Amino acid sequence: MTPRAVVAAVVTMLILAPGVPGAEPIARERLPNGLTLLVRENPSVPVVAVSIMIRAGSRWEHGDNAGITNLLQQVLVKGTRSRTALQIAEEAEGIGGGISASGDTDNSEIRGVALARHWRRLLELLADVTLNSTLPESEIEAERRSALSALKSRADQPFQRAYDTMMGRVYGPHPYALRTLGRSEIVARLDRAALLDHYRAFYRAGRVVISVSGDVSTREVGAEVRRLFAEMPAGEGSVPAPATAPTTAGGRELVNHPAAQAQVMVAFLGPSIAHQDYAAVKVLSVALGGGMAGRLFTELRDKQGLAYSTGAINPSRVDASVLVAYLGTAPANADRAEEGMLRELARLAAERVSPEELARAKSYLMGQFNLDRRTNARLAWYQAFFESAGVGYDFADRYVKAVEKVTADDLMRVARTYLSTPAIVSLRPPPR
Repeated sequence: MTPRAVVAAVVTMLILAPGVPGAEPIARERLPNGLTLLVRENPSVPVVAVSIMIRAGSRWEHGDNAGITNLLQQVLVKGTRSRTALQIAEEAEGIGGGISASGDTDNSEIRGVALARHWRRLLELLADVTLNSTLPESEIEAERRSALSALKSRADQPFQRAYDTMMGRVYGPHPYALRTLGRSEIVARLDRAALLDHYRAFYRAGRVVISVSGDVSTREVGAEVRRLFAEMPAGEGSVPAPATAPTTAGGRELVNHPAAQAQVMVAFLGPSIAHQDYAAVKVLSVALGGGMAGRLFTELRDKQGLAYSTGAINPSRVDASVLVAYLGTAPANADRAEEGMLRELARLAAERVSPEELARAKSYLMGQFNLDRRTNARLAWYQAFFESAGVGYDFADRYVKAVEKVTADDLMRVARTYLSTPAIVSLRPPPR
């Protein structure tokens, strides 16, 4: 059996195996102040995970505050009115887990895990961080230095440089073009007053989903959350949605950057997570660049030797998503590799995929999805993410069924619909 066949067989077994991830029922409650609580009783392991998801991210940022959400999230867990950053970390470790936070595109998260018997202490600690952070000046400066270092490192990485350039071409004036880390010149001047204003605008109960998964009681968790978060400001506030729709510029951009490899990316605007074409485009992205059996790997790497690495990226977004085909190759092969990528993309719109190719893409997609939902932390994240995105905490079940129904005709249809206006970025070392 070939390595590719082994991978396919393992993925199929994971899909068909008993105990499908996330099969436990979820209880949903809307608190009087607008906060949404989701609880999954999962007694399979004595662990509890909590995801506090806030509808705040780079989607609501602009050129003057790019990176503010990420910086705020990092500082929130670094001190409250009753705990220092060290005390927060030590208390989290003392209950067998940890607490962290991050800012993303459509949402931000404060998360924690602990031994299930300490679920009350975990919730109390997370509530303190969420509601009572003091945003210490010294911690702001420390996190600012960390963010600026990460931005410099990202700018030096050829793949990330090409990807960030691509996002600008694909999304134009829409805030999805912004990096969640922001821009160095903006992050360098964000102060405590700006962070506090941002916190007050977004940390409102109507924008918050608290998702719990673990060996806990729904009734008891509900009572504790209602007590701990009763004073959170109600409603969603007056934060406006992005004023501009994503509009791709298309075309081609050459980026000169010192690198041993060339990076070639071809991208298109795709459907949002709530769109009826969402599942079909997910399958399409896997048929194109999922694993060692995707077309980019088999055609451009295996058969033609034009790629060191290749694949496809299709993140889930509340507004229009993006489908990115990427390839790393020798600079001398960059033009041929780009032509090959465009040929494979055109084939998807011109020819039906075979039954075997369709089945493999679905199996790979669902296998990865199921593998990523085998811990309480990931289960809590997924149900919070789907609820926050507006498609409902139970979206996973509907998504699986939608993937099962995708046909070869569906793939050809969405390829013709979405793969018509490519934005191309080719990053190469400067000419000598």
